Amino acid sequence: MSLNRSEKQASVEEISALATKAQSLVLAEYRGIAVEQMTKLRKQARENGVHLQVFKNTLAKRAVTGTPCESLAADMTGPLIYGFSEDAVAAARIINDFAKTNDKLVIRSGVVNGKALDAAGVKTLASIPSREVLLARLLGVMQAPVSGFAVALGQLAKKRETEAA
Repeated sequence: MSLNRSEKQASVEEISALATKAQSLVLAEYRGIAVEQMTKLRKQARENGVHLQVFKNTLAKRAVTGTPCESLAADMTGPLIYGFSEDAVAAARIINDFAKTNDKLVIRSGVVNGKALDAAGVKTLASIPSREVLLARLLGVMQAPVSGFAVALGQLAKKRETEAA
């Protein structure tokens, strides 16, 4: 399907807007994936705040010029699905989890906050826990000294009670 000039311009503007507000972009080759499987992937992505879409590569290359995603322009060849995410890890996690169960989805590359990643880098990024899990771990580390001190005081009070009795 051929696009006229105004449709191409609108598509470039849409991609550029996605690229400027996204913290991460993941490119994956989707050759041979059934429509129902792609629909499941898109549904999962929507639920996690990831924008997945197929764009014309020439328009995508033009759109990412001047954005933090510009370093991926060389990788934009072949049938690609673009995963934009405002959460730095979400796009990588969704696409990597889907690629584990479907060998036809091949992660090509990605970018996080302007830093280009290869396929292995995207997989490493996907293994980072979510923000909520990291905050919970930090809170646990911060509370450990206080709770340890409280336990020690409690045991000291019990010891003094048994000595006094």
